[in-house]
Parts: sequence; C-alpha cells; structure tokens
Amino acid sequence: MSPLPLAKLLSLSCLITFAHTAHAENQSALWSFQQTVKTAQKNDPWLVGNKHQQQAVESMSHVANSLPDPKMSLAIANLPTDGFDFSQEGMTQFKVGISQMFPRGDSQAIKNQQLQIESQAYPFQRADREAKVAVTVGSLWLDAYRVQQSISLIEQNRSLFEQLADVAQASYSSALGKTRQQDIVRAQLELTRLDDRLDILNQQKNAYLGRLAQWLSTAFGSRDQQDTLSAISQLHNIRLTAELPSLDLLNQSLLENQNHIDIDQLAKHLAKHPAVRALEKKISATKTGVNLAEQQYKPEWGVNASYGYRDDDPMGNSRADFFSVGVTFDLPLFTENHQDMAVKSAVSKTEAVKTEKILLLRQLLGSFSSAKARLLRLHQRKSLYSNKLLPQIHDQAEAYLTAYTNDDGDFAEVVRSRIAVLNAEIDQLKINVDEQKIKLELNYLFVGDIKQNTSALKHQYSSQFNHQYNAVKQGE
Repeated sequence: MSPLPLAKLLSLSCLITFAHTAHAENQSALWSFQQTVKTAQKNDPWLVGNKHQQQAVESMSHVANSLPDPKMSLAIANLPTDGFDFSQEGMTQFKVGISQMFPRGDSQAIKNQQLQIESQAYPFQRADREAKVAVTVGSLWLDAYRVQQSISLIEQNRSLFEQLADVAQASYSSALGKTRQQDIVRAQLELTRLDDRLDILNQQKNAYLGRLAQWLSTAFGSRDQQDTLSAISQLHNIRLTAELPSLDLLNQSLLENQNHIDIDQLAKHLAKHPAVRALEKKISATKTGVNLAEQQYKPEWGVNASYGYRDDDPMGNSRADFFSVGVTFDLPLFTENHQDMAVKSAVSKTEAVKTEKILLLRQLLGSFSSAKARLLRLHQRKSLYSNKLLPQIHDQAEAYLTAYTNDDGDFAEVVRSRIAVLNAEIDQLKINVDEQKIKLELNYLFVGDIKQNTSALKHQYSSQFNHQYNAVKQGE
C-alpha cells in the first residue's frame, strides 16, 4: 500500500479540523493576551478600594492640621437652695464660658506630615497591584492557551489515528500485508486514550477559564463593551486567540549575562519596585511617628474665658458682673511609663518596617535568581527541541510509516511513533508557554524601571508586554 493515501487523508483531516476550529471561533468571543490583562486591571475592585483608602488618609491629614473645636459652657453658679432666688445672694451668677485647647508642641504639623507621607504610598501600592494582576491574569491566560492548543493538537492527531485505524482495518479485511488483529485493537486503544486525554484537558480548560472569568466578570456586564462581549453568555463560549504573545524582557542585559551579577547593581534596580517604594513611604511615616511621640514630652496648653452675670440685689442696687480668664497645661513629670514607652514603641515600629523592606528585597533577589536560571534552561530545551528532537521524531515517524506501507514494518511502531510526535509537539508548546510565564515574572521584578511616575505605569507595563503581539496583529 502506498503512503500517498495516508498523506492525503492526513491533509484532509487537518483541513477539516482547521475549518471546524475557525467556525467555532467565529461564533465566540476571542480574548487576546493584551485585552485580557487590560480588562482585568481595569475592572479590579481592589484598585478602587485603595483609592478610597488614600482619600480617607488625605482627608484625615487635613483634620490633623486643624485645631480642636472650642468648647462652650453655660452654668448657673451658687444658686441658694433655701429659695432658689437668683437675686438673693451676691455670689449667684449666670456664667457663659469658652475654652480652647492647643496640641502639644508641633504634634499638629507632624501628624499632618505623617498622614501625607502615608497617602503617598498608595499610588505605589496600586502600581504593584496592577503589575501583580498582569502576572496572575497573564499566567492564567497562558495556561488556558496551552490547554486550548493541546486540545487542538490532539484533535488533529486523533483524525490521523482514525485514518490509521481505517487503513489497518482495510488491510486486515483484504488479507494484504502484515496487519494483524492486535494492530486494529491497538489503534482503537490509542483512540480511547486520546479521548481520555481530551477529557482531562477540557477539565483543565474549564478550570482556567473559570478563574479567568472572575477577573473579567465585571466586563461581561459593561454596557460599553456590549458589541465585543455580546457573544459571551456562558463560560464555554470564552475562547482565546491562537497567537502566543512574545513578551519583551525588561533589563535584558541582566538576563543575558550568564556571569555572576553584582548584587548591589541588581538591588538598585529592585529598589525602584513599587512594592519597595511603598515600604519606603511607610518607613518615612513611622520615622515621623517617632517625632510625634517625642512631642508627648511637651505640655498641652489650654485657654479658657468666662463671663458671669449677676442680678440686682433685693434692694435694687446693681451688682457688678464677673469676667474670668485662665490658662491650663499639664505637667509631663512621670514620663517613665508613658512618654518613654511611647517613643520606644514608635522606634520599634520603624525598625519592624525596615525589616519588611529587607525581607522584600531578599524575596525579589531570590525570585530573580530562580526565574533567570529557569529561563536559561528553557532556552536550552527550546533549542534542543527545535534543532534536534522534533526533526528526529518526525523523521522516525515517517520512516516507520514508510516501512509499514511497504510491508516491512510493524503497525505498533507506527502508532508509537505518531504518539511520540504528538507528545513532543505538546512538550514544545509547554516550553514556549513556560518561557512567556517566566518573562512575566521577570518583568514584574523590574516594573519600577519602566515607570517612575506611577500614574502612567499601567500603560507602559502593558505596552512592554504586548508590543510584539500588536506587531503581529497589525501585520507589521
């Protein structure tokens, strides 16, 4: 039997699969990597809550810069109890008083400064959150893409196995060649195994799409996107584009350098990270808290004034009214268990936040070392698959198929070789996807390098991630 019919059947099978896939994609919404990440960032409620927190702190800074409200008092003093006659006694009076307290030392200005510094950390927190969302959602998209493309590869190869089974059945029925009954059973078994793999992959796909849906759920109800999302009614209608984005690495020179990287140089880059910058603001705020605690050593002042009205005496003679004014202040004499402890507490808080920064930098340094090593190893595997492994596996499959069609080979070897080709293609797909995921992790570490002004961080971060994809999409 000539191998030509099998080749024709394989081509026809691939064409039918492609047509079926294209038809399905036309009936469902296609989510690109860029669109998914931007939509998730745009609809993240955490960012809205963080903005409200910043506004709350900024409002409190204005409150801290204001004097406390004065206190008004109204009283009837020294009213005789034997007749409750307001004019009976000379000491009886109607008093109206007002008092105003003044904060200790410069505590008012220092508290205002502390809250302003705290509010400056929130934009960095949002920048870090957007970068983390890009990593999380981008990784989910890439995982779902890997599963989606694996399903496509298996479906294409399933058609080939069906054709192999039909050819084996025809050869066995005509008693031509070396086809045996166990070959037919083997072909059917492999088809069953492929169906099982498809079921497992579809479960994984639903899991990834379900996790993606929680990031995109707000977009589903957005009136501004009704045209784009009109086809999305159920989870299984969400489909991803067939193009794998090629992400651009930030600070590629650090990654290409396979020699030992100077830690100080790397730390300078990581110190620009929004999460580190947010902790620096927190450290500055706690340092200001030390100055605020030291103001407790200074007295708190208060001024009060009152006016006392007296009625005429029983004989009709006028009585003089009273006016009083005074100053109150406390004496911070017993400071050992109060002011001293408050200052020590503030200093300890500052040191605790400093350790948070050290731990974060160590974590970022460790993440860089791990991701860089994994990326370099993936590049080696990618080169091995592209230059040696895949060509050799394809050559082996063609050799076994040619030998079988010339009645000089075993059908089981043909099946095994086709399974090896399928597994190698899926492994190569996983390598390509893992490469992009590691790039996501590395770009997160250097997100501070591409934006000093955090208000535009989202746009630049997304454009760095999707520059290559846009070029492909626009046909550049």
